[in-house]
Amino acid sequence: MTLTIGDKAPDFTVNDQHGNPVKLSDYRGKKVILYFYPKDQTPGCTAQACNLRDHYAALQQAGYEVLGISSDSEKSHQRFIEKQNLPFTLLADEDKTVHNLYGTWVEKKLYGRTYMGTARTTFVIDEQGIITNIITKVKTKDHTAQILT
Repeated sequence: MTLTIGDKAPDFTVNDQHGNPVKLSDYRGKKVILYFYPKDQTPGCTAQACNLRDHYAALQQAGYEVLGISSDSEKSHQRFIEKQNLPFTLLADEDKTVHNLYGTWVEKKLYGRTYMGTARTTFVIDEQGIITNIITKVKTKDHTAQILT
């Protein structure tokens, strides 16, 4: 599925790092940053999460809730949050249902090898659940600036 700016963000229910179900529609009335990332504790994903953490107050002041999502487990997310002191929710999409809804589970190539993986992508969603921005060329160390500009 290919989503574009102006589309309604597909609703989903998936567990957070504590095993609590989270529905995107629960955030209706709030702006949401839904960012898909490949793997907890890897250099690029850590840089991205820490950039969002370091500028979390500015994101909240701009009215955003931040939701990170990967195919890692709830337990992996708990460790990542604890180690990096992340103030936002991470969602465990182990069966890739949400990845498939948003078109972020894709074929990738590395060193001549082809495999399936997460396309690092951020969806900015308005209070009505409409996608207002899609960031596909994520600058992991400067991601907040990409969102706020």
